Formats: sequence, structure tokens, C-alpha cells
Amino acid sequence: MIGRVNMHTSKPSRGGNKQIRSFGLMAITLGSALYTASLSADTYLLPAEGNTVIGAVGLIEAIHEDTLPDLAYVYDQGFQEMKLANPRVDTWIPREGTEVVVPSFYVLPDTPREGIVINVPEMRLYYFPKPKEGEATVVVTYPISIGRQDWTTPLGLSKVTRKVKDPTWNPPETIRQEHAAQGDILPKAVLPGPDNPLGAYALYLNRKGYLIHGTDKPYGIGMRVTHGCIRLYPKDIEQLFAEVEVGTPVNIVNQPFKAGWLNGVLYLETHPYLDEHAEAFADSFTQVVGQVTLATQDTHVEVDWDRVQKVVSERTGIPAAISKSSPMRVSNTPADPDLLVVDEVLAEPMEPRQWVESIPGL
Repeated sequence: MIGRVNMHTSKPSRGGNKQIRSFGLMAITLGSALYTASLSADTYLLPAEGNTVIGAVGLIEAIHEDTLPDLAYVYDQGFQEMKLANPRVDTWIPREGTEVVVPSFYVLPDTPREGIVINVPEMRLYYFPKPKEGEATVVVTYPISIGRQDWTTPLGLSKVTRKVKDPTWNPPETIRQEHAAQGDILPKAVLPGPDNPLGAYALYLNRKGYLIHGTDKPYGIGMRVTHGCIRLYPKDIEQLFAEVEVGTPVNIVNQPFKAGWLNGVLYLETHPYLDEHAEAFADSFTQVVGQVTLATQDTHVEVDWDRVQKVVSERTGIPAAISKSSPMRVSNTPADPDLLVVDEVLAEPMEPRQWVESIPGL
């Protein structure tokens, strides 16, 4: 029997915190294993050396007013993440009582843990703030939107050069021409306000024309809808803007496949690669085999290669255990005790629903 909680949600404008039943792979037990999901970004203690997996899989019940974009906004997920994790759930009419997976479980990108890291195929930003004296080292993660195929978000290293609250948008001539061809005449300057596509906050990079900013269309988060910039939910960019300093490094990477460890168990997380990179990832399985082989070369871990093949094929965006290890309990704790609480690690390969049903005592 699976325990239930009331997960009634309505529209993104609602305030306060919402409860969620969390299942999956790391954390602590608080009472009846309920936790409160904050309406802001997920913040975690940075895993110990050798561990690169954070978060937990959540399970909620939809009510008749809900849509997947509504739930994505409330639980700080992107549209694509929610669709990949819930392929059989109707986007616009999930139906009352439908179980919806919240895929807030991640393998950290294979990069230095500093500044801002953006993984474009994942459509997710990771921020590694410098801890102040006496503070824990954490990682904060946000869903994002990226550039369309004809306006690709550029990869590589850059940095934040300035921060602007209530920015004015000066659309380039190419964008004005594009809009004009569709009958939408853009002014040379779009002043701050509710119709400004930059939103209320902007971080300017040392790549001309590229920003990390908010949006006037939050339902587009988790989609390829920008002209190359990085968009965040208004609530998320406000938080990031307050934390990030000028000079913060920004590393934009292309990692559709990520392998990571959690207490001796190897996980694989796979996402659809971007269309323009199809040739580079044509032989995806061979690339993942190389990645997994490298990750296990100095270990005695046995890999379940059939499971690897399945994870590469399905590309749900949810990390799956691919090593043949015994289940173990862990104590990797969220930075905030109100965030992401689960019961137990399940190292054997399981689908999200199976994870739920196999947790003892629920």
C-alpha cells in the first residue's frame, strides 16, 4: 500500500508551500516521509568527494485544474523535463487523481564545481556559490529555456559582466526583422514592464547579445524558444540575481548523457540531444559505453549493460542505477530540511513507479 498525501494544486499564481510525496534515491527521513516542496529552486548540500548525484524523485496527484506546465512551474521543473518523466500523462488534461512524477533528481554535469554551469540538452542551470566562512557548500539548480535551432545557445566559457534590475531590451535588427515579417513591429527599445521579454532581472555575459534573464512568458521554461539567451522563471532569476556577483564564471556545456556515483552505486542520466547535434551523437550507445567504462575503470563494480541500453534508448532525464550493487541506505541531506525528503536508496534498476511501490512501510 502506498501512502497518500493531498497534492491539490491549482494555478501557478498560488502562493505558499505545497507538500509532495518523495521517493527515490537520497536523503533523510522526517516523520512520515513527507516534505514541503519550496516554490523556488532546489538547493542541496554538495555531495562528498566521489559522489555526483543529488535530489529525489517526487510523486504527486493532479487535480482537474492542473496541466503539466502548471505543475512544472510549481515544482520548479521545465516543460521538457516533465514531459520526459511523464510520457503517458496528457499535457493539458492529466485528469483528477493522475500520478505525476516530479523528476527533481540529477547527476551533476562533468565540470568544475564553480560559478554557473548550464547544460543545454538538459535545459538546466547549476549554480555553485562560494561558501562564506562557516557555511555549508551547496549547489542550486534551476530549469531554463535555451535558444531555438536557428538561434543556438553558444557553448563554452564566459562570465557575468554586469547585473541589471528592470532592464531595457534593445532587440537586434535581425530580431526586429524576424518579428516584422510576422506582422509584429518591435520598437528599438522595449522599456521595463510586464511585456518586456527580459523580465525584471538580467545577467549580462561577455558574449555580446547573450544574457541570463527572466521572462514574461513563464510557460516557455524548458523549451527551445529563445534567440540564444538563457531564460529562467521570474521567481528563479530573482533568487539567482541576488546571489551571483559580477565576474562569476559561466560554463555552457553539451552533455546529454551523464554518469555519476552515489555511495558506490553508478547512475546514468540521459536526455535527447539537440537536433543540430544529431551527427555528433549518432552512435549514442557507443559514447555512453565509453563514458561508463571510464567511470568504472578503477573499481570492481559490475555494470548492467542491458539496463544501460534501456536508459540510452528511453532518455527519460531521470538517473537510473546501472551497477549491479546491493541496495543501501544513504544520508546525503538537502541543505534545507524542508526540501526533498525520501526514505531509502534503491540501487536495483527500477522505474519511478516501481521505486515508490518498493519502499518499505508506505
